[in-house]
Amino acid sequence: MAHQRHINVEDEVLVQKWRLGDTGALDRLVGKYQGRIYNLTLKICANPDDAAELTQDTFVKIIENIKGFEGRSSFYTWAFRIAVNLTLNYRKRKAAVGFSSLNAPVAAADEQGRRALADVLRDDKTPTPADVAENRELCEIVQNALAKLDDEHRTIIVLRDIEGMDYAQIADVLAVELGTVKSRLSRARAALRQILEAFLR
Repeated sequence: MAHQRHINVEDEVLVQKWRLGDTGALDRLVGKYQGRIYNLTLKICANPDDAAELTQDTFVKIIENIKGFEGRSSFYTWAFRIAVNLTLNYRKRKAAVGFSSLNAPVAAADEQGRRALADVLRDDKTPTPADVAENRELCEIVQNALAKLDDEHRTIIVLRDIEGMDYAQIADVLAVELGTVKSRLSRARAALRQILEAFLR
C-alpha cells in the first residue's frame, strides 16, 4: 500500500539501538506503548485479564520479529497491527467455542445522561473520550454500546476515535486501503449511533 509513512524519529532511533543490543532502548519502547496497547486490546476484548495477557503476547511477538521489521511502516503502526491481529484472533477463538465476554446489557441512561447523549449524537461523529468523560453515566453507556458492535467495527472505532489514529495509520494497522478505512468507519459509526439512539426513544 502506498500510504504516507508517519515517521517517528525517536522510535526509529530506539529500534536501531535495540537491534544493536541496547536493552534500555527496548525498555523505553515498552514503556512508551505498553499502556496504549493495553487500552486498545481492552477496548476490543473487554476483559482486563485477557487484555493484559494480549499486551504481553504483543511485546513477545515484537521482540521475536524485530529483525524482520523493515521500517516500511512506523514502529507505532507495526506494533499496533500485531496487537490488533492477536486480539482479533483471540476473539475468533473465543467465538469458535461459543464464549463471549461482550454480551452484557447496556446500562440505562438517567435523564441527564439522555440529554448528554442527545448532544453527542447531534455531531456527525462518535462520542470522543472528552465527550463521555464529562458524564459517567454516558461513559458507561458508550462503552457497553461499543461492546455490542462486531469486532471489525469496534476495532476501527477504537483506533480512530479512542486511539486517535488518522486514516493512513489505520490503513497500515489493518492492512487495508484508505477507501476501505473510510467506508468501514462510516458503517461502524452508523451502527454505534443506532445503538446509542435507542436510548433516546
